[in-house]
Amino acid sequence: MKNWKIALLATPVAAGLLTWGLPSIASAAPVPGSQNSQKQQDLGPTDTSQTMTASVYLKIQNESQLQNYIQQTETPGSPNYHKFLSVQQFVSQYAPSNQEISMVTHYLQSQGITVDKVFADNLDIQVTGTVAQFNEAFNIVEENYTRGGKYFHAPKGRPRIPDVLLNSVLAIAGLSNEQAAQSLSITASQATGQQEPPLALPKDGSTATGIPGEYTVGDTANMYDINPLYQQGITGKGETIGIASLADFLPQDAYTYWNAIGLKTQPNRITDVPVDGGGALGAGTGETSLDVEQAGGLAPDANIIVYNAPNTDAGFLDLFYQAVSDNKVDTLSVSWGQPEIDYVAGMNEGTDYTNELQAFDQAFMEAAAQGISVFAASGDSGAYDTQRDFPNTDGFSTPLSVDAPASDPYVTAAGGTTVPYQATFSKGSVDITTERPWAWDYLQNLGYSTFSVGDGGGVSTIWNRPWYQQGIAGMQNTVSGQTFTDSQGLLYGSPFSYNLPSGFAGRNVADLSMDADPETGYLVYDTPEDGGWLEGDGGTSFVAPQLNGITALLDQDAHSRLGLLNPMLYTIMQTKGYGANAPFNDLADGSTNWYWKAVPGYDPAAGIGTPNVANLASAILALNAHGNGNGNGNRGH
Repeated sequence: MKNWKIALLATPVAAGLLTWGLPSIASAAPVPGSQNSQKQQDLGPTDTSQTMTASVYLKIQNESQLQNYIQQTETPGSPNYHKFLSVQQFVSQYAPSNQEISMVTHYLQSQGITVDKVFADNLDIQVTGTVAQFNEAFNIVEENYTRGGKYFHAPKGRPRIPDVLLNSVLAIAGLSNEQAAQSLSITASQATGQQEPPLALPKDGSTATGIPGEYTVGDTANMYDINPLYQQGITGKGETIGIASLADFLPQDAYTYWNAIGLKTQPNRITDVPVDGGGALGAGTGETSLDVEQAGGLAPDANIIVYNAPNTDAGFLDLFYQAVSDNKVDTLSVSWGQPEIDYVAGMNEGTDYTNELQAFDQAFMEAAAQGISVFAASGDSGAYDTQRDFPNTDGFSTPLSVDAPASDPYVTAAGGTTVPYQATFSKGSVDITTERPWAWDYLQNLGYSTFSVGDGGGVSTIWNRPWYQQGIAGMQNTVSGQTFTDSQGLLYGSPFSYNLPSGFAGRNVADLSMDADPETGYLVYDTPEDGGWLEGDGGTSFVAPQLNGITALLDQDAHSRLGLLNPMLYTIMQTKGYGANAPFNDLADGSTNWYWKAVPGYDPAAGIGTPNVANLASAILALNAHGNGNGNGNRGH
């Protein structure tokens, strides 16, 4: 769990955010005699001579006009259908002016803070200074903390922004260096402890193994009807895939994976771009490796740019601002996330943390305006997203919740399924006969402790239902009686309880799903974290890069960036429907992701369902032909 004392500025919430008053926070005294090593402890002020680097995020201009323009780019028949913007066009219409940038940088420099970089989109300014300078500039006191054996620093108290900057500055990140997010992957052995079978790589010229738990990108192509595109020469050539990650990796590991499964790819197709100094090799490296292997394996002739940053608030945000400012990638995926309600549960500290979500949202709006399709893993804790971070034994409740940034309306949320398989475990056997939303309730039925492992899905308590989900049958509102509670005061030293809004018509997650269950999962090759081959790996962190690679194929087939994919997906769902010759497969067997049921049509358990990719490509071409007469949109470069 990240420390929610990071300096975020209290400003009116943006259009599209739920606008409620401060949530109900019930404070209580610390539990008498409670001694818990997980509990946050304040170790006193940070050395004021210590150097810090932070990022200052400025507000988009003409936001409602930008939102309208994005909608027009995805509305067939609109004069702006697929007319995506260049970065320069975006800046001239929707970013702060150079004069406004000068005003902000002048104030920072007057406080002794060095301006290191202004991103090309004029929305992100990187700065460096001492703790003393940041304390003075924003009226904070940096403190050192420990929780769970980890040490970090964060500001104590709410930062004060000078009146002259209030209309310009949205948020500041980097005043805390605590871990910001988790990779959304999980291994099969975590549930049953059962040893994986001997490694089996593809044979006889195949790129697929056909073995659950050892699937490759070749198996994914077989499962979801991708092969007809390859047969037409659609391999991602001319496209550039983007991977956003909070750990570095070794590019050679990806080449080893592709070579081992017999996949021919171009050498030197990977460009590694460190952001904010780059992420580390080690924890999380396997996530980056699998993202590259999956996305690049499904689009074997696409180029790949990997943006990697330190696992901090600033690093997580700057990944996306760097990618959209560069505007070199056509598609972009991220498989890291954090429970959405973490961003507001800290309001008992007196800070509006929705500003950080707004900063993410701005980057995703820019991506949509420039035609970059963005995908994010929906989470691996089923309908109860906080469960993975805070099991009940730690004093945290588990309300229905979704993951961010997948819940953002300008992101395609990648859900997960279990594909048919049979297996025998020490406590019994399973026989999954039809593809269903991934939830390890079927393992819990055998006696394993697996609550609530499964694909993330549900209803945002922050974001209003976007236009493309309005009027769609199966959309849900937030459920009443949901409370996020820290009964032991692990986060802030004293207990709190945050009541989630009831009956809110929020953004529904997920949008589209594919196999994510580790029991029917994948092979990964990663040396820094995993020591080579890893079997039985899974999680929605596989689905986000898979959709990323698939969309690179769809872009090539359409001779255009497709931009925000969601409006197209929901339109095609309504017009083309489900079945063997349709773009989607419906998951409707009544199984759940621990709460939401798989029913005919849309449901939060699996979203629209799973794709028949070749049929989806044909439906997109038909929609594009209707939309702009020739199916060729602006590349946006």
